[in-house]
Amino acid sequence: MDSREERGTNRLYLNEINTIPGFTKISMYPKLWEATEVKYSRLIEKLIDLGIERSRNRGARRESAMKWFEQVPNLS
Repeated sequence: MDSREERGTNRLYLNEINTIPGFTKISMYPKLWEATEVKYSRLIEKLIDLGIERSRNRGARRESAMKWFEQVPNLS
């Protein structure tokens, strides 16, 4: 989580929640993957592929659920 403290008032402002660990070339996350011989560019490609697959699966589940709801008799 990124935050900033205002000088003088000591107010804390939350800027954003980081859902993905550091993704700069100097961040530890990609460095740890490189230790497994997975290059940074391949890691990014794989994460994008997994995100697309996850999105498609969610869409398929949603479509299936909506069909089920359409078949439920009207209870009113």
